[in-house]
Amino acid sequence: MPNFMGILKVLVVVLVIAAAGAALYFGQKYIASNAPAETGPLILEDAPEWVNTELKTTIFAAAGYKYIKLDENAAQLIAENLASVGWIDEIQVQTTHDSIRIKGRWRKPLALIKSGFNKFYVDAESVVLDFVSLPNLPIIQVGGISVTSTPPAGQVFEREDLASAVTILAALAKMDESVTPDKPLMYEIDSIDVSNFKGRHNSSQPHIILYATDNTEIIWGAEFGTWQQHLEATDEGKLAKLYSYYKEYGSLLGGAKYINLRDPQDNIPLPIDKY
Repeated sequence: MPNFMGILKVLVVVLVIAAAGAALYFGQKYIASNAPAETGPLILEDAPEWVNTELKTTIFAAAGYKYIKLDENAAQLIAENLASVGWIDEIQVQTTHDSIRIKGRWRKPLALIKSGFNKFYVDAESVVLDFVSLPNLPIIQVGGISVTSTPPAGQVFEREDLASAVTILAALAKMDESVTPDKPLMYEIDSIDVSNFKGRHNSSQPHIILYATDNTEIIWGAEFGTWQQHLEATDEGKLAKLYSYYKEYGSLLGGAKYINLRDPQDNIPLPIDKY
């Protein structure tokens, strides 16, 4: 009997030790499975459809990481790195249990400026954006400005002639959204020329001219908001005239020799006027 009790005591001790070991093992496994990952990917939240792979790669490179240690210091560093890029405004960087997520207001390029071998974009607020190939966006080249120095990305390029071009392009973009969303007119615009801004070369000639992709002239005229000073059609009238022509003939291309928007009483040129 004493031997039996001794064996029973030993058995109880063994079972207790085994249970403690199992509890420790499964406890550690549970903690490990619920602990934050040490590293994780950067994720761009709510990026617009036009943000392609090349631009995403640019953003990741600017952030300094693609897979990163998941802590608040890393999130702060990424936010600081991206602040100088310009592509995302009002940046928010959040660390989760398995990733770092970036979101904010994306700046959509509207105009392209070329200077020698250098080229860059500006958005509707004239904020400079580094060049990235974005073939699915109607980005209009601005000609007729002399660029001697360019602000860094993320900064406003303060030029009156550029701002005037951007204002017209922003108006076209809004018209595309509301009037021709299925077939945006801007895809048929190649460039906008502000070389005669405020009549600096010839006061009697149009200040601003747009060119279609087939080189058809679209004579805008004076700077936005100054139509009355030059006895031209209103800015709204110019937009209406241009979009009426586009909707009636289905294209800006291959029709009129030029499209004159500035004269209040001017009729839209018909395709036969080209011949």
